[in-house]
Order: sequence, then C-alpha cells, then structure tokens
Amino acid sequence: MGLAEDVEAVVAGHVVADAVPGAAWWVRRDGEVARGAAGTHTPAGDDPVRPDTLFRISSTTKPVVAAAALALVDEGRLGLDDPVDDVLPELAGREVLADPADAAAGTVPAGRPITVRDVLTFRLGLGMDFTAPWPSPTLAALAEAGLPAGPPAPQAAPAPDEWLRRLAGVPLAYQPGERWLYHTGASVLGVLVARAAGRPLPEVLTERVLAPIGMRDTGFAVPEHARDRFGPHWTPPGEDGSREVYDPADGQWARLPAFPDGGDGLVSTVDDLAAFAAVLAAGGRTPEGTRVLAAETVRAMTTEQAGAVDDEGGGWGLGIGVRRTDEPGGRHAGSHGWDGGLGSSWWSDPVTGTTAVLLTNQMWSSPQPPALFADFWAVAFGPR
Repeated sequence: MGLAEDVEAVVAGHVVADAVPGAAWWVRRDGEVARGAAGTHTPAGDDPVRPDTLFRISSTTKPVVAAAALALVDEGRLGLDDPVDDVLPELAGREVLADPADAAAGTVPAGRPITVRDVLTFRLGLGMDFTAPWPSPTLAALAEAGLPAGPPAPQAAPAPDEWLRRLAGVPLAYQPGERWLYHTGASVLGVLVARAAGRPLPEVLTERVLAPIGMRDTGFAVPEHARDRFGPHWTPPGEDGSREVYDPADGQWARLPAFPDGGDGLVSTVDDLAAFAAVLAAGGRTPEGTRVLAAETVRAMTTEQAGAVDDEGGGWGLGIGVRRTDEPGGRHAGSHGWDGGLGSSWWSDPVTGTTAVLLTNQMWSSPQPPALFADFWAVAFGPR
C-alpha cells in the first residue's frame, strides 16, 4: 500500500475500534500527501468528521503563538535577551522560593530579570514540573489565585492585565533561566506579544502569522459561518465505555475569550497546521514568497535550547518542541512540533522532509500519548 492507504488504515482502524469518535490527518512524505478523516463528531452518530473540520488544538497552540513573538523579534520590537520588565512590569523584581518543594522555606531575590528568551524557552521560573509531586507549591498558589492548571477552559480566565497581576503575586519556583517548566511561559508569552504590539493577541496573531500563511480557520473562537465544521469535544471512555462531553459545539470556543491563551487557546485544521509547518520548513517564507520569519529566526526557533524535558529524547526550542535524539524507528533529532492534550499533534522531521498532523475530538487520558498517536507517528515517520 502507499502512504495514503497506510495512514488511513491506521487512523480509521482506531476509530472503528472506538478509540476516538473522529479524527482528521495530513501527512507529507517523499512528495506524497495523505489527507483524510474518519469517524464522527458524536460517538456512533451520523455527523462525519471531514478533512476541513475544526478542532480544539490545545497545546499545539504554543508554536503558532511563538511565531508571532518571533516576528516581533525580527522587527526589533522585542529582543530575545532583553528583560521583560519594560513590557511586563508586573514580573520585575521577582522573588524565588528558597525550596521549590516547600513554600514555608521563604524566598530569595531573583538573581536576574526574566528575559524574552526565558519566556520562550519556558525557563522563566513558573510552570508545571512533571518530576515533582502534584501540585507543587507554586501551582497550588496559582490555583488559589484563580489560575488553576488543567485542561483548556477559555472562558474561565480573567482578562490579560488581571491574569498577569494574579500571576505576579506568586513567587517563582526556580531562578530565571534555571529550569524548564511546562506551559505557563506560553500563557505569559501571549500577554507579552499583545503588549509589545499594542493590540490584542488575536489581532497580532492574525496579522503576523495567520493571514500571511493563509491559516483562515485558525483562531481563538469559531465564527458562526464555520460552525457546521465544528463539533463537541469528548472525554476518554469510562469503565463502562461511555464518554462525556468536555465542551459542546456552542461552548467555550463559540466566542472570543477575555484571555486569549497563548498556551492552549486555538482551534485549527489539519490544512492550516500543515501550511504553518511548510513555512517553517521553507525557512520562514510562504509558497507565494511572503516572508513571515527570518531564516535565522526559524533556525533558532527549531534548535533545542532548554535541555532534556523528558526521558525520551524530548527538548525545547523557542516556543516549540524539538527532539534532541533520534527516536528509534521514527522521528530524527531536530524534528520539531508539539502535541495537545485535547487530542492534537503536529511534527515535522527535517531529515526526511516529513510533516504529520493528527487532530481528534477526544482528550488524552494522561500525558502519555494514546496508542492511536503512537501508531500514527510510526506509519508517518517510520521506515517505508
């Protein structure tokens, strides 16, 4: 079989086995493109998912918003090694926990300011530490301030200024630049982008990234005219095999949120994410010749900068996941992209020139990818 048949067999097989209600995919390898969809918006329903269906992409949002920040770096509005103090004064003069595991141990002054690079590389000192007991003291303090960690809930967060005010009331867990901690940096980055550009994040993102690339279906809310391509989102099956609606079609993504979250707030399609991937693969230029990012900026973005982020060869560049090592039988070192806990994945392998996008309408049950995703990556990136 060819690539298209192999990919469809894998994804459709998981749909038939009721692993997810519906999924769409886009894979390019060796000049061949596999694009398709399987399943339905509603389990056992008659509302088919299509290749142009819009999905909640959760953390796959992160690289897209990072590209907007880096466009501002290219323009000179932000400097990678500049302190964020002038743009985000709430984060100036930080205090840091003397012991990240014990809030009662007190705090010490930050050794230096938080920089733009710290925010992009998730080393600003706040975020999820997957190696520590849950919740860490800082995550508990953020939850008490009304900023809990958890699955995306766009309508739950306050507006950016209030969000940042609450965040600034929590001491850092680590010194700036010391340690990679997940997610919070992307949310801060969205506020940084908006303030540096002097306009709301959705407008800046559209101007700097979405419109130039032609990502017409990507945004922080689903417009009325596209609702027929958008469905509910589901929890994984329970012990009895039944699912619950995590978010209905007219739910939290039906209108713009007060806080457009640069970490997990976007909806998108497989075509839009494939177009984004193609621009990075082309050194920041669209097929029509529009320059979105400088070639050297793309190289920096997709170069690992934060050290190991897991025990499986994962690393982090400027707002994007970057593999540090070859994956046995799969992605090579330098592959870049990211996954989302609501059931999304995009990765590109520069060694083979392969790009693979998989979007589903069911959240993951844990940080470990479900078998569908592992099998999809194997057929997309593995030996042929």
